[in-house]
Amino acid sequence: MSLPPLVEPAPTLSTAEIERYSRHAVLPGIGLEGQRRLKNARVLVVGAGGLGSPVLLYLAAAGVGTIGIVDQDVVESSNLQRQVIHGVADVGRSKVESARTAVLNVNPHVHVQTHELRLDASNALDVLRGYDVVVDGADNFPTRYLVGDACEMLGLPCVWGSIYRFDGQVSLFWTDPPTTAGHPAVRYRDVFPEPPAPGSAPSCAEGGVLGVLCGAIGSAMANEVVKLVTGTGEPLLGRVLVHDALAARWREVPVAPDPLGVPVTALVDLDTACAAPQVPAGSGLPGISVRELADRLAARDLGEDDFDLIDVREPAEHELVAIPGARLLPRGGFLDGSALADLSPETPVVLHCKSGARSAEVLELVLAAGYDAVHLTGGVLAWVDEIEPAKPRY
Repeated sequence: MSLPPLVEPAPTLSTAEIERYSRHAVLPGIGLEGQRRLKNARVLVVGAGGLGSPVLLYLAAAGVGTIGIVDQDVVESSNLQRQVIHGVADVGRSKVESARTAVLNVNPHVHVQTHELRLDASNALDVLRGYDVVVDGADNFPTRYLVGDACEMLGLPCVWGSIYRFDGQVSLFWTDPPTTAGHPAVRYRDVFPEPPAPGSAPSCAEGGVLGVLCGAIGSAMANEVVKLVTGTGEPLLGRVLVHDALAARWREVPVAPDPLGVPVTALVDLDTACAAPQVPAGSGLPGISVRELADRLAARDLGEDDFDLIDVREPAEHELVAIPGARLLPRGGFLDGSALADLSPETPVVLHCKSGARSAEVLELVLAAGYDAVHLTGGVLAWVDEIEPAKPRY
């Protein structure tokens, strides 16, 4: 069952716009009136990354009149495998400006508003207010919960998507739809009441993501926006669409409001990240710098030092880039205790991961087991930056 159109139609379309959107104009349910609604729509896209890229490009091509873009990051070369809105020339450039250029290149009739900032409890309501619909393409749990809560407080529909490795999900959350006939007013916290514990959910950087999956999920998200704005088709309110890219299968999971759910009345910044928790300053965990490690490795090669350098990342990460002389013992083995049998109580241990977060988590376990251990501050990324710049970052 369709919902009423979300946006009133704009007064007119120019001749150039009619020519541009003629394939929409002949579609039943959209037509020129639906296209005028798209022209009058204001859509905020949170994240100009893997999901935001196809969403932004397709919304621009569809003729959404005002598109807002929220992102605080800069383009990195590792983004280009899936973030198709950016190119090689954009590496080092802010993502919102890179995305803005790409959107206007697709459609100069679109007005782009950029928000180059980190969404938090102090600014989210102000940023989201004034838009008709919000698209959540964030890649971390604090932002997802913040966007979901802010949309609930403002009564805005939130088109949500998530990707990891070969799997993706899409849904629509809205606590204040025009009519609930056949469509339950489901909010983000009805489906995901609490964020996962720190370290329990790996990031895409750790687990990887199939680049083309972003296109499939992002296109489905953009489709939900077009349907909402024009009042066409059946929205995903009360349903989560799940995609298995390896099996080439889509399935649908029904969801409903949580009868025990407590309405959100204020925004709170969450400390939970989608990967292991960051090491707070002054945590007291013993660490060494990459230059200190380089000196110790040189001394070890001369027989003047003895220590066990342990890489706690996953095998695929170790294969991408490794510190010479590091031995792979993934973090999971320390969490279940099995990896401790591979350590010698008589040999000091130096742990490292990608950036220092996972190695700090493992370090606490190793120290508690009575081993002499430190971890590498900044991880393998700091090693590449300062010691072996010819090696790849990821």
